[in-house]
Amino acid sequence: MAIRFNAKKAAEKGYTKADWDAVSDNPELTAEEIKNLRPAREVLPPAFFDELDKARKTRGRPRLENAKEAVTLRLDPNTVERFKATGKDWRTKMAEAIEAAKL
Repeated sequence: MAIRFNAKKAAEKGYTKADWDAVSDNPELTAEEIKNLRPAREVLPPAFFDELDKARKTRGRPRLENAKEAVTLRLDPNTVERFKATGKDWRTKMAEAIEAAKL
């Protein structure tokens, strides 16, 4: 099964057409090779997976102590329109109005 070269995706990862062509002649795995494949955890040292887990834990933004929670809320259309009319930050203003109500 041949995979087509995608110049845009390759460029995003720093590859060129020449890089692609250099490895495109790799033969497909035989049934015997597929039969002999083993899971990475059986072949690679545990330290590899320790480092991998450590890298996964440090990706992305740090967690906030007081993170916001995503909710779905059904509101009257007139209420939404009034807040939207206040500008781009209408969601923030709506959150502030709810907070000010101290429900």
